[in-house]
This record gives sequence, structure tokens and C-alpha cells, in this order.
Amino acid sequence: MLAETLEQLQFAPHKRTLYVRFVLAALGAVVLVKTFWFARWGAWQGRELADFDAFHIIAQRVWLGDLDQVYRFETFVKMQAEAAGGTTSFMPWTYPPQFDLLLAPLAFLPVGVAYLVFTAVTLALYLATLRRIAGDNFAQALVIVFPALAITIGCGQNGFLTGALIGLVCLNIERRQVLAGLALGAMVIKPHLAIAAGLYLLITRRWIAIATAAMMVLASSLLCTLLFGLQIWSALLGSIRESAGYLEQGFYPLFRMISSYAALYMAGVPAAGAFWGQAIVAALALCAVALGVARAVSPAFALGVTATVSVMISPYAYDYDLPMVGIGLALMFPDLAKVASARERSVIYGLVLLAGAYGLLQSARLAAQYGQKVDLDQHFAPAIAGLALMVLLAMLLRMLCRKTRSADAMSPALP
Repeated sequence: MLAETLEQLQFAPHKRTLYVRFVLAALGAVVLVKTFWFARWGAWQGRELADFDAFHIIAQRVWLGDLDQVYRFETFVKMQAEAAGGTTSFMPWTYPPQFDLLLAPLAFLPVGVAYLVFTAVTLALYLATLRRIAGDNFAQALVIVFPALAITIGCGQNGFLTGALIGLVCLNIERRQVLAGLALGAMVIKPHLAIAAGLYLLITRRWIAIATAAMMVLASSLLCTLLFGLQIWSALLGSIRESAGYLEQGFYPLFRMISSYAALYMAGVPAAGAFWGQAIVAALALCAVALGVARAVSPAFALGVTATVSVMISPYAYDYDLPMVGIGLALMFPDLAKVASARERSVIYGLVLLAGAYGLLQSARLAAQYGQKVDLDQHFAPAIAGLALMVLLAMLLRMLCRKTRSADAMSPALP
């Protein structure tokens, strides 16, 4: 079985080291190739825009003083065309201004170098956090989330950063609540992925962490207001409303999304019904967080459930957000064999692998068949990753509803 094969790595140090080296080398190779790709080196001069191109444009607009204009898609698409010689992609901007401020220093670097710096730093932070949590299960975690790591590198997204921040919340919540609160407050760059962690802190009454996170959000919001003006917030709200309309009309590449909304919408459910389905799944995900605390499961396991379901709450979640699930699995590994059979664990690992690899494989297939500028409206591709995560949530709820061992019989301590 898949579970037994992967779990045996923790008992074979030589093989474990070999797997880690191979995965890290593969990730390094992908980063190198994509650096040349983003730099428009050689045959890639006329490439399509990707997510990090939007990051680099935003960084430049911070210094040009018209940041509020990027929150209007009609204006932002013109900026894309200007930056890429007429090439544009469907990339509305809905990030809070705190993320814009974080990106600002990248404006002083060419796009290829900026990509290398951003990706290398956030990947290193993520891997260090994952290794600290996973311990001897690091190789196993790397193998399972490798497709998600590869696709995050491929588009230059921030999934490593958000995954590392949630990991730091989990690592520090027991003994260093201030650090945990700072990490959670930094998740203001992508707040919909911090909802489950916030609920966990509320249920477990981590008031110091909650207060620290709140103060960080308020302080960073005040700083952004001073730097960009009050209009930045109305621009952000307008962009969110605009993007919700685009999502309802199916303008996004939904096959790359991992949300229940995308899965249901691509299965033929009307937008309103898909939104209700997403709301139900989000409620169940939050129930899993509460159940993980209430069922006397170890703190590490409960935090693992929290990190895993964090990507299941928002309708706007992509495969590049899945590194966070790697953090969740790493936290659950020590106790997973006590609450799930080998077959169940194999299914769990397979579902995470499928969710991470599907968008990558589907993108490659569409590009090979129809070219880089394929019109997705003309070629149907289901959102399988969303279905995989729905099954994963059901399995987590099933495990949590079983009679589990008492807390002192489980692994009680975080790394």
C-alpha cells in the first residue's frame, strides 16, 4: 500500500536521505528553469504572463504611486500589456495592500531575479518549517506534497509563504503565543486561509495570540492607510466584488481551483448552488476544527486538521495553496496510524497527491493539445482537485467522530 511504502521511510535513514535529496534537487531544477522562463531568456521571450508577473507589476506600482488602480481589472490589464509588450492574462488583483507592501522591494530587480529571490526565500522558509514539524517524516511529507510544491514554483505564487506562516502558528502556539500571533497576523496577506487557525485559537482560548494577531493586522492596516491613502480600501472592496462576479461567470481557470465551489460548478451545478455547496463544506471544515479540539485528540493532530482544512473554506483557492496541507499532514503523521487504517492512510495520501498534481497535468495536456493560448471555454476540464479535498474532509470528519484514545495516550507534544 502507498501508506506502508511511504511510512517505512522513517525507519530507513539512508533511503530517507536519498528521497529528501532527490526531491530537493528536483525542486531546485524547477526553480532554475522557471527563473530563465520568467527572465524571458532565449525561446521564452514571447511567453505568456504568469502569477509572479502580476506580483512584479504590483511592486512597481507601489513606487509609481497609483497602486489603487491595480484593483480595477480594466486598468490592471493595461498595465500587464504595458509590462509584457502586449501580452495579457486573466489576473484580477484582490490581495490586501499589506501584500503589496511586502512585494515592493522586488520592483528594484529584473523580473527573473525578483522571481528567484521571492521563490527561493519563501521555499526555504517553508521547507525549514516543514522539516521542523515533520522530523523523521520529512521525506514522506515531501513526496506527498511534491506536485503542489512544483506547481507553486511554476507560477511563482505565495503558497510557500502562507504555508510557512500557518506552520509557524502551529509550532509556537503552545509555548510562544506572541510569535504564533505574529505569524497569524501576517496571514492578513491571505486572510481567507487563516479562518480555521483563528477559530482554533478562539476555541482553545489563546487570548495572547489572538490579541497579538489583531494588533498586527490593525498596525499594518494603519501603515497601509498612511502610505496609500483611504482610497486603497474602497479599491480593494471594489476588486473583491468584481472578482466575485468573474467567479460566478466562470472566468477563472476553475480546473486549477481546489475549492468545492469549482468542483460543483464544473460538474454542472449553477453558480448559486455551487456557492451554497461551498458554504456547507466550509461549515463542515470549521466543525472539523472544533471536533479536533473536543475529541481529546493530541494538540498536534488537532492543529494538523486545522491546517489541512484551511484551504477548504474559501471558494477562491488554488492548487498553489496546497503546501499548507503538507504542514497539516506533517502534524498528523505521529497519530494518524492510531486513528486510521493503512488503507485509509493510503487514500488520504493519494487524495493530496491527486489534488496537487491534477492542475499541473491538466495544464500540460491542454497546452500540448491546443497550444499555450488555449481557450478554456472551448475545452472542458473538470475540477477534480476540489472533489478530492471534499473526500479528504469527509475522511477527517469520520476519523474525528470515532472513539479515540485519551489525550495522554496520544502523542501530546509539538516538535
